[in-house]
Amino acid sequence: MTNEFVHLRLHSEYSLVDGLVRIKPLAKKVAEMGMPAVALTDFNNFFGLIKFYKAAQGSGVKPILGADVLVSSLSEGTATQLVLLAADDKGYRNLTQLISRAYLEGQRQAIPVIEHSWLTAHSEGLIALSGGRLGEIGIALVSGREAEAKAALVKMMSIFPNRFYLELQRTSRSDEDDYIHSAVSLAQQCDCPVVATNDVRFIKSSEFEAHEARVCIYEGRALDDPRRERRYSETQYLKSPEEMAELFSDIPEALENSVEIAKRCNVELTFGEYFLPDYPIPEGMTIDEFLIQVSEEGLEARLASLFDSSEEGYSAKRDTYYKRLKFELDIIIQMGFPGYFLIVMDFIRWSKDNKIPVGPGRGSGAGSLVAYALKITDLDPIEYDLLFERFLNPERVSMPDFDIDFCMEGRDKVIAYVAERYGRNAVSQIVTFGTMAAKAVVRDVARVQGKSYGLADKLSKLIPFEVGMTLEKAVEEEDSLKEFLKQDDEASEIWSMALQLEGISRNCGKHAGGVVIAPTQITDFSPIYCDDTGSGMVTQFDKNDVEEAGLIKFDFLGLRTLTIIDWAVQMINKDRAANSEDLLNIEHIPLDDHKTFQLMQRAETTAVFQLESRGMKDLIKKLGPDRFEDIVALVALFRPGPLQSGMVDDFINRKKGRAEVSYPHSQYQHECLKPALEPTYGIILYQEQVMQIAQEMGGYTLGGADLLRRAMGKKNADEMAKQRELFVTGAIEKGHSQGLASNIFDLMEKFAGYGFNKSHSAAYALVAYQTGWLKTHYPAEFMAATMSSDMDKTDKVVTFIDECRSMELDLLPPDVNRGRYQFSVGEQSQVIYGLGAIKGLGEGPVENIIQSREQGGAFTDLFDFCARVDGRKVNKRALEALIRSGALDEIGPEGEIGYRRAVMLAAMDQALKMAEQQARDVSSGMTDLFGGAMVESNQQNPYVSSLNTKPFTIRERLGGEKDTLGLYLTGHPIDEYEDELKYMLPQRIVDLRSDKEKTTVYGMVVGMRVLKNKRGDSFAFITLDDKSGRLELSVWADQFDMYRSILNKDALLVVKGAVSEDSFTGGLKMVAESVQSIYEARCSKLEKLRVSVSKADIGNGWVKDFESSLGEYKDGSCPIVLEYSHPTAAGQFSLGDQWRVHPKDELITRLKDQFGSTNVNLDYG
Repeated sequence: MTNEFVHLRLHSEYSLVDGLVRIKPLAKKVAEMGMPAVALTDFNNFFGLIKFYKAAQGSGVKPILGADVLVSSLSEGTATQLVLLAADDKGYRNLTQLISRAYLEGQRQAIPVIEHSWLTAHSEGLIALSGGRLGEIGIALVSGREAEAKAALVKMMSIFPNRFYLELQRTSRSDEDDYIHSAVSLAQQCDCPVVATNDVRFIKSSEFEAHEARVCIYEGRALDDPRRERRYSETQYLKSPEEMAELFSDIPEALENSVEIAKRCNVELTFGEYFLPDYPIPEGMTIDEFLIQVSEEGLEARLASLFDSSEEGYSAKRDTYYKRLKFELDIIIQMGFPGYFLIVMDFIRWSKDNKIPVGPGRGSGAGSLVAYALKITDLDPIEYDLLFERFLNPERVSMPDFDIDFCMEGRDKVIAYVAERYGRNAVSQIVTFGTMAAKAVVRDVARVQGKSYGLADKLSKLIPFEVGMTLEKAVEEEDSLKEFLKQDDEASEIWSMALQLEGISRNCGKHAGGVVIAPTQITDFSPIYCDDTGSGMVTQFDKNDVEEAGLIKFDFLGLRTLTIIDWAVQMINKDRAANSEDLLNIEHIPLDDHKTFQLMQRAETTAVFQLESRGMKDLIKKLGPDRFEDIVALVALFRPGPLQSGMVDDFINRKKGRAEVSYPHSQYQHECLKPALEPTYGIILYQEQVMQIAQEMGGYTLGGADLLRRAMGKKNADEMAKQRELFVTGAIEKGHSQGLASNIFDLMEKFAGYGFNKSHSAAYALVAYQTGWLKTHYPAEFMAATMSSDMDKTDKVVTFIDECRSMELDLLPPDVNRGRYQFSVGEQSQVIYGLGAIKGLGEGPVENIIQSREQGGAFTDLFDFCARVDGRKVNKRALEALIRSGALDEIGPEGEIGYRRAVMLAAMDQALKMAEQQARDVSSGMTDLFGGAMVESNQQNPYVSSLNTKPFTIRERLGGEKDTLGLYLTGHPIDEYEDELKYMLPQRIVDLRSDKEKTTVYGMVVGMRVLKNKRGDSFAFITLDDKSGRLELSVWADQFDMYRSILNKDALLVVKGAVSEDSFTGGLKMVAESVQSIYEARCSKLEKLRVSVSKADIGNGWVKDFESSLGEYKDGSCPIVLEYSHPTAAGQFSLGDQWRVHPKDELITRLKDQFGSTNVNLDYG
């Protein structure tokens, strides 16, 4: 007799708290073992359920759907374990409700718990296993409370009549033998069946250690932590029926019952059937009639804005649009999707009515005229040859999918509106799963293994930073990593375990933009997950599985560029309104603006959507866009396929007249293909063009052509052979030769692999053009909005500040009397730095500053400022950041800005004390008597007690800006060295010329990209700035290795090398031969350090003081010369070798403080 057994309790990786079982290997292994079925019972979730169901069925194994849950115990006072399995569809729905309710209502310290009372109402169709020794009955038995155990069993058997089983386990864990002995006895007393499970957590026993690590990663503990609970054993693997039979040879009915339960579990899930919510329509109309009505009304409005109805040919144009509209409406109605279009129309209309910016549409949805008429999209699909069948193909039934971009600030409002309109129980966002990716899993494993942070950090950094990087790929690509793993046993130990855990699901989150709307409530289709506050509600099925379950996904995507456009337009219109000008509508700007294309041709596209990367700028310079269609092409061309295939060069050469324009090839072309290929100079660039060629030459319908396009993308040889025959036959029937048709098919097949969705490209090209137009015509407003959108990313702000300077925009420091939270624009089109971009200053303090200013007028000085703002919000730390950033410069004392900031910093404590005193006086009603008098006591000059404060040096002032703003705003670190550098290195970057001779320049590192060559050696591209200009510096591998220690951002360097022209920037570039720090250069070129002193300076002890000043800087190589002046004579004294010094910045600063800045000089030979 063959042994039969079915595993009824198993946790996969989707259990998240534990479990190492991957779904596909599980299904394969169960089939290999000859088991007829297997259950998935992850902890209180269905995260992996649909993947499991499909994988099991695909392997010929029956899937049993269930969950391990915690139930509030009637007797224990804590939650106890229970296993619930769905016997039928009713049970599946009940289990969905219980799991969801546990998250929504039953969380205890972020752990979902099912209330015992809920079981009675939701027990139908469910089979329950007792939970073993950790179930309510098991805990009572192990504790020797047989009466309580019996009462609990009787209760559960009444809730689950003929569907409750006492669960037995032999997994080498504590109390199991005692439990089994008592449980079998109790089962006999109460006539309750027993069933064996192995509480599976991993597939192979060798995975036990990796599973322990997985649990520790989740719990934040180390493997050797003595306080850690050891809840698992190495026997909890996927045992074969034979192993289980041997384990339970004394209780064979426990094995037989596992098979009987499997037979009783028969849940049939249906996939691919879609359920739309009902859209409210006017009484007396069908949904189809209403869609037709609103589409026709919308098209009339679109036509009125596109064309002059009185012009010749308008009637024919109108007929073209209406013919296309009718064609699309027929397909939409036939496929049953009117509701989908109306729902999307509704929330986009609401967004626009509520001033929430919406994108022009992206993806293939932009190819629909119905969508254009309903204002779902904003690109005319007929004008730009966008095809409806690319979006919705009547010959391939699939859900339409509009990807809608909303402004980041308003997206959540739109989702809230949808939830309000269709019911909060019917609307949910979608779960996503975070996995243990290569770099992170190495750090996690090192931590739980107790390895040093330094080792983990080094190992992680040896893994290349690249999307899709795996541990296996990293070892193949990085020789240094391979060598390190061979030499270091601890690193190898980390790596070995990390390989077992890589890619495992570790947590769940919320999909960026996916929202589902159910016709009833979400839990009729998917269980719900949420955090312990009840917020962040998501479906437990991910974006693919939720569609399989029948729910329609709507993508509410956040696009920051729309926010930037909106903010810029608001600033522009505020100014226009003040000047009684017409307000700007960004949707109505001309798409043929010459100045905008000039900006793009110069590749001045920093901050321009989609066109700002270095590679894209290079492509723009070569292509020279001069029409909107060229921008559409740019978006499609800038991808690895076209760039590597030669397509890009061919496109540029044809556009520039350097190559013949043919449709599509000089040897194989036909006039019928010209209309489709003319916008791209005969290049097959878009997927839509493949479809048009199939229609024009091969006689395909556009629906059939879409199937051809998909087949070409998948490169299925058998399918392609069928399609070739169809195409050639169709072409012959249309009068084309077999040879031409076959060659054209070859060209289509070649380029279809690179073809891009034109609808998506055109929609994003429109946003790119709008940002380019704003940058051209309203540069200050556009750059202010751009910097505001990335205020929290200092690196980006620095890039945009540099762009403002290259655009010659006037950039003002932050200012408490003029600035807003965001970057703003002044009356003379200056960009005013946003107060919110100051580090250490949050939104609350800034709001308080602005509110105080608006209520009481401009601040007059530091004391007035402190007295009027709320000291609890604008505290000492915030005040110091305001001073050091320059935000209080305008209300500081007279003098240069370094002096102003130093005085205010010195007066800060006094100002805060006076403000606190005034606040106390106000609260005690003494304002009129004392408060005003205190603040006004030094009205003539409130800073009088701090006026002798020493001014900030250039370095201190700029250092304050760097600390608070992340950049140098009022100067350049080179300022401090300017006089010295004129003598040391008279050559400036602006004066450089391309020359074979080596030359030497200096500058600050303002940009640095470190890359690796084919051998794996690092090299760098560095941007040097010396205030006069910028130079691109190439530091190849040997030099990079030699000078690595001084090649840092913001470092001041002296570089020698050969200068040549940079074809990309149009400027110059240098290949570095040698690199020095400023100090190293000074040491190599400095002849002497000269100190001027007079008789008045020298008194008793002067020599000792002077020697003390030199202190730790002695024993250098730089001679010191004293230049002594006396009323009757003057002379120079060269000090002996024992006085030679290291001429470091700190020494020079110290001497200048002692003798005066003009009396300390560096003399170069």
